Parts: sequence; C-alpha cells; structure tokens
Amino acid sequence: MEIFKGIPAIRYEGADSKNPLAFKFYDADRVILGKKMSEHLPFAMAWWHNLCATGVDMFGRGTADKSFGAEPGTMAHAKAKVDAGFEFMQKMGIRYFCWHDVDLVPEADDIKETNRRLDEISDYILVKMKETGIKCLWGTANMFGNPRFMNGAGSTNSADVFAFAAAQVKKALDITVKLGGRGYVFWGGREGYETLLNTDVKFEQENIARLMHMAVDYGRSIGFTGDFYIEPKPKEPMKHQYDFDAATAIGFLRAHGLDKDFKLNIEANHATLAGHTFEHDLRISAINGMLGSIDANQGDAHLGWDTDEFPFDVYTATMAMYEILKAGGLTGGFNFDAKNRRPSYTYEDMFEGYILGMDTFALGLIKAAALIEDGRLDAFVQERYASFRDTEIGKKIVSGKTDLKELAAYADKLGAPALPGSGKQEALESVVNSVLYKGC
Repeated sequence: MEIFKGIPAIRYEGADSKNPLAFKFYDADRVILGKKMSEHLPFAMAWWHNLCATGVDMFGRGTADKSFGAEPGTMAHAKAKVDAGFEFMQKMGIRYFCWHDVDLVPEADDIKETNRRLDEISDYILVKMKETGIKCLWGTANMFGNPRFMNGAGSTNSADVFAFAAAQVKKALDITVKLGGRGYVFWGGREGYETLLNTDVKFEQENIARLMHMAVDYGRSIGFTGDFYIEPKPKEPMKHQYDFDAATAIGFLRAHGLDKDFKLNIEANHATLAGHTFEHDLRISAINGMLGSIDANQGDAHLGWDTDEFPFDVYTATMAMYEILKAGGLTGGFNFDAKNRRPSYTYEDMFEGYILGMDTFALGLIKAAALIEDGRLDAFVQERYASFRDTEIGKKIVSGKTDLKELAAYADKLGAPALPGSGKQEALESVVNSVLYKGC
C-alpha cells in the first residue's frame, strides 16, 4: 500500500527548476573528480527523525502525524514505519538508513521482550532490504532517553544500569551485523556530568572505555568488520560532556587504546555547539586518520542547543566537502540527522527537507571540487610553509636533526627574524567567493 500518495519519485531537473519536489543540484550520475555524485555522497535516512519525530518540543505537543496508519506504540506501527521508510528512501533515491534500537520498536518493560521485538522487526527490514537493495549504514543503541540513563550509560554510577547498557549494545550489534551495517555508533548523549561535587571523572571515563572495549571484542567475535564510531557532542544535555569535540574524543580513544577500531562520526550542529566550525572538526578528524562518517545537519547561530535543521548553508557545505574530498572521502556516509521545523508537518515537508539537504551537499561537492581544481588555496598553503621546506634550518627542524642549542645559536646570528608572510585571509576568502558565485 502506498503511504506517500501523490508524491512521485524525486528526479533531478536542474537549477532552473521551480518544482519543489525535484532536485536542483543532486544529479546522482554526474561525475565529479572521477566519481559519480552518488558515490561521493552516500546519503542515509535517519530513522528517528524522519519516521518518529512529530515536532514535540518543551512547549507543546507534536504537529506531524507519523502514525502511518497504525497505532503508535505497537508492533503494527513499527512495521508501518518500515513500510514508510523504504517507500520514502525509494522515492528519494536514498540507498542507506541509520537507526537506534528504540526507533525500530517500542521498548518493553522487559528487555527480553524488547529483544524479541527487535528480532521480529529486523526480519521484516531484511525482506525490504532484499526487495529494494537499500542498505544499513550504521546502528546504535539509545542509552540516553530512558530515565535509567539519567547519569549516563558507560558513565553511570549504577552497576545494574551499566549491565543493562551492555545488554543493549550487544543486541544493537547483533542487529547491525544481521542488517549488514557498515558501522556502529556510540552517541554519548548523557556521558558526562553536572558537578564535580558528586563525580569521579577518572572512574567514569575508564568505565566508558571498558564498555567500548567489550563492544569491540563482541562485535569482532560475531563478524562485524566495520568501524566503530564516537559522535562528539558538547554541552547538551550534560553540562560537561566527555565527548565534547573531535580533539577530545580522539584523545580519549588514544588514551584508552581504542583508536585502532574507532573513528569519528562528525555532526555539523555538534561542532558549532563546541565553538568550532563543521570543517574544523572534519580537519582534526582527518589529520588524525579518524574521519569516518557524517551527521549532515546544521544549527541556528541564535539558539544554543542542538536544533538539527536540514542543511541549507552552501558555504559551510562547500568547506565541509573540501575537507572530505581532500581526506579521500568517508568510510561511512552522510546521515541526515535532521528534522523538519515544527510548522513543517506534512508528508511533502519530509521530502522537501531531504531535497534541501541533498541539494545543499551536492552543490557543496560541486563547488569544493571547483576549489580543488582552481588550485589557489592549495598553492598558497604550500608556499606559506616554504621556509620549512626550502631553507637549511627549516629542513633540519622538520627532520628532527637539530636541537635547542643549535636553534639558539642560529637565532643569535639572525638577530631578529622578519615578520612571517601575510596570511592573505581576505584574499583567500575572495577566492572562495569567486568560485562559489562564478557566473553571477
């Protein structure tokens, strides 16, 4: 039975199209830098926002009907969401999906019943996957929504809650492997603390690492060959999140011997909440060999929380795609951890949100490739550090063949160095604009 009646398969019509249900920039088969756009941009549907979020906020009830013709809170509704999700992905041309365990089924009071429901719904999803060729990008366990996780999952002060979290991770890994997922994500939604007065930070971080090591050991034992991911997230909901940003997460992984199995899943809105740009956290992940996957969204600079808006900022998307292309691409994909605004409550709005996001990243890809082909940014950066490449003392510094004594003697002879060359920030920003708006 068709759920999204009257909504056709979304096609590419070009930048001049006025059709709201058509792509203006996302042309799946267009070749950019030797690869199809669809290969550069493996888009994924977020089960939780697209099929579950109704627009509820702290001030009011939901506005969108996501029942899809079934009673919410039932297994019939769980199956209806599967039907809706696969119809949506087919019409959008999206080839991947991502999920939390409790997005897929209503959580029961008894974990054994929840697991039985997960077995049932994953069997149903497998049928749909075989029919459509759509794949699972990654799975995860929701260990932040239930009141038992008020103090976190790995970071909890309760051994019983820790054990329950481990059981959820085990089952989520079972389902991820069953569905052929390329990754598994730890989103530490409450892995942090409010006050040091009641918190043993060292113990909590060590316990988080213990849970992650258990996950790696179990996942590998059942044939999971993909990447594990940490998704950095600052402030919200805990005042002090242990996974604050990319650099913090990388330091944690290395400190606890997890860096061989884990990469980062970088979300745009989380990076900006940490006081960074999206491209900053992408660069930090890439230079450390840990850029894995993307949660594609954006925040609102006027609001201090995780608004999860569909991305429309082409400048940011261009800078993000520039980093991703320079890093050689992703092992994961682009999951739209994004939701329609509360007044955008119709089925058409669901499609138009994804069209906006996919077009924004497609245009970012086009412009990032143009920046790389233009070459002026790369050339400037190479020249800016030329003294470490072209002078004798620079070569010694980089090769490690000098020491403080020699450098101090060199500085004595030098007297005073000339000012470094200009950073040319404004000129380089003009280069970006000239590429972004070429032909205007």
